[in-house]
Amino acid sequence: MAAEIINEISEFLQKGRAKNVKVLVEEALAQGIDPKEILNDGLLAGMMVIGGKFKRNEVFVPEVLVAARAMTAGISILEPKLVEIGNEPIGKVVIGTVKGDLHDIGKNLVAMMLKGAGFEVIDAGTDVDADTFINKAEEIGADAICMSALLTTTMPYMKTVIDTLKERGLRDKYIVMIGGAPVNDTFAEQIGADFYTADATSAAEAAKAAVLARK
Repeated sequence: MAAEIINEISEFLQKGRAKNVKVLVEEALAQGIDPKEILNDGLLAGMMVIGGKFKRNEVFVPEVLVAARAMTAGISILEPKLVEIGNEPIGKVVIGTVKGDLHDIGKNLVAMMLKGAGFEVIDAGTDVDADTFINKAEEIGADAICMSALLTTTMPYMKTVIDTLKERGLRDKYIVMIGGAPVNDTFAEQIGADFYTADATSAAEAAKAAVLARK
């Protein structure tokens, strides 16, 4: 029965059916199923399936957004139980669009995929300056700083953030990831970022691998 209901949670999440996900998560808890199992094998597994389809262009942004909404609905029911049993996220990430840039769809997708991969995500929003990125990371004890830029005019600011980290003697403390339409591997190398990824799913996969490698 447990496997069946967890499978249903994953399937309804992929279809973006938030109400069904909520009801099934409540049902699974009532049956005494481990909240971690519901989270990992139901909600997060479903989100990773959507992430894979998104990467292969089998689904698009609207489908990802409704699936993410369904995941959030399920997590809102699970959260108190996970806190009770002391479930630790695999890591903490600060994400934002850099100073001067107000685009947020790409950033939001990456934030959702990171949550789907088991991260605690602090979204600093758009038009974020270097000190805000760094202070937030310091405040929450983040593992990674993720920056997005959609304009060729704002992407150089990513280097400013990295230079500020160096000035403050904090560069080695954080995994620095960058992304966005005008950004590529060469640019990442030039400015000294640790990772560039082309899409939200790859970003979550790279972040997970990098954080686990450090532990």
